[in-house]
Amino acid sequence: MRLVVYTDSVFSEDAGVVYEMQSFSLFLGALADEIEGMTIVARLDPQAGATRYPLPRSVRFVALPHYSTMTRAAAVMSSLARSLYRFWRALDDADCVWLMGPYPHAVAFAAIAALRRRRVVLGVRQDFPTYVRHRRPRRRWMHLAADLLEQTWRVIARRCDVVAVGPELARRYSAAKRVLEISVSLVSAQDIAEGERALVERSYDGELRVLSVGRLDEEKNPLLLADVLANLRDGDSRWRLVVCGEGTLERALAERLEQRGLADAADLPGYVQLDQGLMELYRSSHALLHVSWTEGVPQVLSEAFAARLPVVATAVGGVAEAVGEAALLIAPGDPSAAADALRRIADDQRLRAELVNAGVERVRSRTLESEAARVAAFIRGRTGSRTR
Repeated sequence: MRLVVYTDSVFSEDAGVVYEMQSFSLFLGALADEIEGMTIVARLDPQAGATRYPLPRSVRFVALPHYSTMTRAAAVMSSLARSLYRFWRALDDADCVWLMGPYPHAVAFAAIAALRRRRVVLGVRQDFPTYVRHRRPRRRWMHLAADLLEQTWRVIARRCDVVAVGPELARRYSAAKRVLEISVSLVSAQDIAEGERALVERSYDGELRVLSVGRLDEEKNPLLLADVLANLRDGDSRWRLVVCGEGTLERALAERLEQRGLADAADLPGYVQLDQGLMELYRSSHALLHVSWTEGVPQVLSEAFAARLPVVATAVGGVAEAVGEAALLIAPGDPSAAADALRRIADDQRLRAELVNAGVERVRSRTLESEAARVAAFIRGRTGSRTR
């Protein structure tokens, strides 16, 4: 099977190697190992050099004209107009296309693929309208556009197969021909094996490190982390916060920590790659804290489960169903609830063991290798629907 994948991610090129800023390319690389040929179609930022995640040499890349943000509608539409022919040509030797959406480019590409009689599989990774509202709360025109794109994507899905991240999104697209519910796991079987060492070495008698991993943007609610840390350290100075990520609120978070007198109790190392220190941070921490306003199923949960790290997470999107009994769930926007849940983890050894055992059981069946194999089989049309 020769597969063309469209994603709205941004890529760069350096010395003939194509890189992606985000880690989704690791999943695409694993998927490429399961099929006969893959072409990725995505924006190429001509100003960026090498970034983080190189694409395998075996994966062909078709560059689309770059636009920096969807807030600039004219730039988006200009990119789309200039992308149509490139996508048309990318389909010359393709058997199937997998389109991540809903985005303007993805909708147009679905139409082109249908015209060329290529099989279309849709991808849904997040609640797009909610994501846009939290990311751009004052841009009502973007809210309306997101709603229109979402409805269009659902209409297209009635004639297509859909790969959806998490049970909630899978249910929303239940009218599709077939639905495969997945988690975008980047955790390998080796990561799970190495997590056993972390469990043995982790002690809750001294410093207590809370780890947060994710983009520092509006929809992720990162400023709440400072309030949680203040609550935790009120009477117990052992607590420390480590925030791995970057985004528009990175400076605002640092300023809030400074204002609250917490700068010395928090580390903001920026973006840390999974294979260059992040997994070790999971293993050396005492709890993962997830405070997002909206999610599909964040891959950080699987990474924490693999490291045998107890999790406190907001009950948003598909999180509750995805974690089951493997995490303590809290309402979004509540620093007191987050702090109380973290204290419970620190104080209750039996609770920690229950969370860790439940988490590792969940991640064992959803490794990078197994999820990539499931997606490949589904795209080939060899598996039935699965929603849960």
